[in-house]
Amino acid sequence: MPDTPTSQSVFRALADPTRRDILVMLRGRDLTIAEVSENFDMTRAAVKKHLTVLSDGGLIHMTTRGRERVNSLNPAGIGPVRDWFSYFDGFWDDRLSELKSAIEKDRQ
Repeated sequence: MPDTPTSQSVFRALADPTRRDILVMLRGRDLTIAEVSENFDMTRAAVKKHLTVLSDGGLIHMTTRGRERVNSLNPAGIGPVRDWFSYFDGFWDDRLSELKSAIEKDRQ
């Protein structure tokens, strides 16, 4: 069983605009490597590398159907990114609340 993706591998996968484009494509339907390749001006091997990074990041699932590798979006894979942003969202909410309290106290 593969290791659970880390935040690092998810952010690495999302760092490249081609991989983000692939995720958008997979939002609509599952695609083979060949179908994904048709949308990019790069070799099939290069597209496969991008798909591997996305898979390693837990953002897509790759399954074998006969001789084809089919790629599908894994919506739960974005969880580490959501958690990371949620932490900072809460952090800034707390800081802004403290600032608001300080300003209101200063006005009194």
